[in-house]
Amino acid sequence: MPIDIRCKCGKKLRVPDKYAGRTANCPGCQQPISIPAAPAAVDEEDFVDDYEEETYDQEESAADYAVKTPYNTFGDDPGAARYSLNEFVDRTVQKDRDQGLFELESAYMMEVNLDGMVWTKMGAMIAYVGNMKFTREGILDKGVGKFLKKAITGEGTKLTRVEGRGRLYLADSGKRISILNLQDESIFVNGNDLLAMEPDIEWDIKMMRKITGMLAGGLFNVKLQGTGMIAITSHFQPMTLRVRPNQPVITDPNATIAWSGGLSPEFKTDISLKTFFGRGSGESIQMLFQGEGFVVVQPFEEVYFQPG
Repeated sequence: MPIDIRCKCGKKLRVPDKYAGRTANCPGCQQPISIPAAPAAVDEEDFVDDYEEETYDQEESAADYAVKTPYNTFGDDPGAARYSLNEFVDRTVQKDRDQGLFELESAYMMEVNLDGMVWTKMGAMIAYVGNMKFTREGILDKGVGKFLKKAITGEGTKLTRVEGRGRLYLADSGKRISILNLQDESIFVNGNDLLAMEPDIEWDIKMMRKITGMLAGGLFNVKLQGTGMIAITSHFQPMTLRVRPNQPVITDPNATIAWSGGLSPEFKTDISLKTFFGRGSGESIQMLFQGEGFVVVQPFEEVYFQPG
């Protein structure tokens, strides 16, 4: 019996019951949806006018179903990756979603509908359609002070100014992309995890206290503030932890990708000779967040120590 579910974005989906209990990405907003273990009761009055029922014929193959419902990731059936050439093109063709400047083509690729200028991470461009000019961020673009910070930290936030008009496609080593719409707000982002931002967003490089001389490129961050969209990346699905008074959060710096603008993390260290000779516990350096806010972590530890 098909299962009717509704995503938070408002999209209605009907999926086969054999996918009950799994997690899938909504084909509309690409956000995860938990498919209930039993058919969910559906209130007919709750349906929106533009609801397009997505049905599944139990006799058809998973591949046929995948072609009919682009970007639908229900299940891990190996047959869903087998196509004719026409099916493959239909399944993977670029879609216009009319979502504004930043749009997710998939969880791992972002489209920028450019008509002006945008900042992107250097090397993130995978394709573009239209007329665009790419310029590496120069010493005078954001002031000498920021340039000197970048020289001292040896960091990896090398930005590219993209100007022109057309469709720009960005990705970063297959990492998952999250689009955030700041409304006169601020957030700190690990420099390696910043993919793109609107030109009206103010940014500044912040060096980590006590630790910058030991690590290369990982433990520095960029403070972003203002109103506009930014895109950040993570290895796999990120998780956000609330930081509350008298309830601090401690994280592994290599798994920490962002935190709220009002937090100033401190470092807890347990440095010994074993750390430098590769026999440490792997948690010798920890980030301590105290106060009120949030911190975002990923289920992956990027290693930033200088090679021996």
